[in-house]
Amino acid sequence: MLIASSNRIARLQYGPNGFRTLSPGDHVLCAVSGAPIGLDELRYWSVARQEPYASAAIATQAMLDAVPGT
Repeated sequence: MLIASSNRIARLQYGPNGFRTLSPGDHVLCAVSGAPIGLDELRYWSVARQEPYASAAIATQAMLDAVPGT
């Protein structure tokens, strides 16, 4: 049986070299901006926080914000 996953948020496990699909879907939401990110466009995430990011700039800012005293 084929499960349709279009227009559904996927649940992923983020690793250092890629991600694994836990629940099927076609996109995730950026942890900072809330913008949808297609799985084929997903390039930035935090393994430690298990969060996806829409761009390198957003990923960098999230990393800086997580460092105490910055």
